[in-house]
Amino acid sequence: MWNELRRAFTMLAMMTLITGLAYPLLVTAIGQSAFHGKATGSLMEREGKAVGSTLIGQPFADRKHFWGRPSATSPYPYNASASSGSNQGPLNPALADAVAARVKALRDIAPENNEPVPIDLVTASASGLDPHISPAAAEYQVERVARARNLDPQKVRELVAQFTEGRQLGFLGEPRVNVLGLNLALDASER
Repeated sequence: MWNELRRAFTMLAMMTLITGLAYPLLVTAIGQSAFHGKATGSLMEREGKAVGSTLIGQPFADRKHFWGRPSATSPYPYNASASSGSNQGPLNPALADAVAARVKALRDIAPENNEPVPIDLVTASASGLDPHISPAAAEYQVERVARARNLDPQKVRELVAQFTEGRQLGFLGEPRVNVLGLNLALDASER
């Protein structure tokens, strides 16, 4: 019996070292060397300080910035520790009221824009943390941002194009614009 216990504890110790120490260290080392930016949270920096991640949306409300998708997280928007959607179905009056209020806010801030409001500017994503908007949602906001910054709309469109990411592997997903990267570039262009 002692011989079997000794073998069992030896196996437990070996597997603990392999799966609990060696494997995590190896995976971390590979991630840090081959994918350093992604392994450290895909952080974006301004003047040497982290200001956000390309993976998590940020709240922007200033006319000078592009606005991202609404967030349904609580107790505050874009709360990464409470990732969730609103869980409101399409027939829920609360969802209809929230969408109507968001459309009104967009119309009020840019009354001259008669284009249809892109859906991703008025509905939250399933995670509530989406850092991207569609190119259509970015285009909808170009004139407002350009006017607020006294920039040529074409220059703003060029920045939007610069921060538009294509489909993954050329066929997965849809083209998207990283809102934080775009807003940081706009801020830098004014300096």
